[in-house]
Amino acid sequence: MTDSSAPRPGAPGTGLDADQVRLPAGFDLIASDDRLGPVVLEALARIEDRLDEAVRSTDRLADVTSRHLLQAGGKRVRPLLTVLAGEIGGGVNDAVLEAAAVVELTHLATLYHDDVMDSAPLRRGVATAQTVWGNSVAILTGDLIFARASSMVSDLGQRALRIQADTFERLVLGQLHETVGPREGQDALEHYLDVLAGKTGSLIAACGHFGTVLAGADQDVVDVLVEYGEKVGIAFQLADDVIDVVGADEVSGKSPGTDLREGVPTLPVLLVRRMAREGDAAAARVVALLEADLGPDAALAEAVAALAAHPATEEAWRIARAWADEAIAALEPLADSVPKRALVAFAHAVVHREA
Repeated sequence: MTDSSAPRPGAPGTGLDADQVRLPAGFDLIASDDRLGPVVLEALARIEDRLDEAVRSTDRLADVTSRHLLQAGGKRVRPLLTVLAGEIGGGVNDAVLEAAAVVELTHLATLYHDDVMDSAPLRRGVATAQTVWGNSVAILTGDLIFARASSMVSDLGQRALRIQADTFERLVLGQLHETVGPREGQDALEHYLDVLAGKTGSLIAACGHFGTVLAGADQDVVDVLVEYGEKVGIAFQLADDVIDVVGADEVSGKSPGTDLREGVPTLPVLLVRRMAREGDAAAARVVALLEADLGPDAALAEAVAALAAHPATEEAWRIARAWADEAIAALEPLADSVPKRALVAFAHAVVHREA
């Protein structure tokens, strides 16, 4: 994937030309298509304008805090997926563009909240909102952006409102379940996949849902894009888990082992713990390193290297790729088209990347 810390071109409020838009990795097929390329690039430029307008506020503090992460960059994968779903569903229209902005705003709002919960110092290469203005301002800024997204979706009809409400509920429940951990007797890996489905899969599924519904697609097409979004979203997050162990910091933008140091129960960790419980001596040694104090850089580096070398990490890659394969399989009922092939390429790209 491209560097998410790279700033979006164009000054805020001045508009963004289609030739300034950059597509995320995995979507090269779009740029090379004479018909779809201009349509998508123009759509993304217009969505960027809508995002800028949506966070604008007459309140000076709210205006600055709401723009903080928007101006810092982002791949804009979710708006792009919404546009592609609209193309498959019958054609991109104004409602699809509005929904594409809604999903990106919803994603943006969750980042403000996530960074508070994780005490994260950086996001997209800049200081997180709570490190600049404090936790309360960061949380309220996220709430304000959610409110703006809700206002926009209210003009898209009852069905769109239901999609947004259901997605928001799943996002919150996913975060809640991650916070409290597995229920008594629940398998830790099963719990983790449920969390990812709520926190990541739900919003990417909403991209397919919004795009197809607002383009006027038949229900069978809607169902295909929703299933694809759910599965490719989970694949994306699982790949992120592995990249935290094996990714080069100059590529991924963060040092390997960041999640390990913060105690985040990612897929490779869950797998190596399961293997240790099943009697794998090498896995037990890795677990011992993971349970030690990972504050010192040397201790973290040793734990990262041990986990990366253990078969649990390769198994984590296998699981992530299996989810991507399932996402691709979900697209099978659709007729061949450039947008469909672009979605297939994206699913491949999310599990064959370093960042």
